[in-house]
Amino acid sequence: MNCVLRSAARIVAFVALFAAALNASAQSQRVEVKTSMGSFTLELYPDKAPKTVANFLQYARSGFYDGTIFHRVIDGFMIQGGGFEPGLRQKSAGAPIPNEAGIAFKAGLRNEMGTIAMARTPNPHSATAQFFINVKNNDFLDFREESPQGYGYVVFGRVVDGMNTVMRIAKTPTATSGPHENVPQVAVRIESVAVKPPK
Repeated sequence: MNCVLRSAARIVAFVALFAAALNASAQSQRVEVKTSMGSFTLELYPDKAPKTVANFLQYARSGFYDGTIFHRVIDGFMIQGGGFEPGLRQKSAGAPIPNEAGIAFKAGLRNEMGTIAMARTPNPHSATAQFFINVKNNDFLDFREESPQGYGYVVFGRVVDGMNTVMRIAKTPTATSGPHENVPQVAVRIESVAVKPPK
């Protein structure tokens, strides 16, 4: 009888430990972004876009984003960064990741004001390091269907502090520089992207 009770206790302990591990993996993750125009804090959702969040955190922890710029800024739309250094020198990023816009959309994430999403080329599965922050509700960027035109842009977090900094960046005067449009006339640098302990 004691042996059965001990076995049951071990099973209960294992299940509790497994549940705790699952809960920890699903916890939101906060990241502080310091820029030349101020700071803001992101809350990321690994339970709703796991591969996208893991990808972003890998770039953040490696220091990839440090010293990059917001190279495309459109007031009333979004601010985009994470792939170019000052002088519009493009950084070499890693392999593209699968587009998780469908699962993120089903989990309730939308391209709403203050959310962060992955930038990409017309190929739905081409996102690497670049991201953008919506400065208005952009529902036309949301997932509609699994097609090149309907995949949308995966949202994987939102600004939870410092949205005034994001809006200040959005108001930056821009110009065309070579093939690049909507480039801030004065570079807006990302000084650091610091991953905080999970909450």
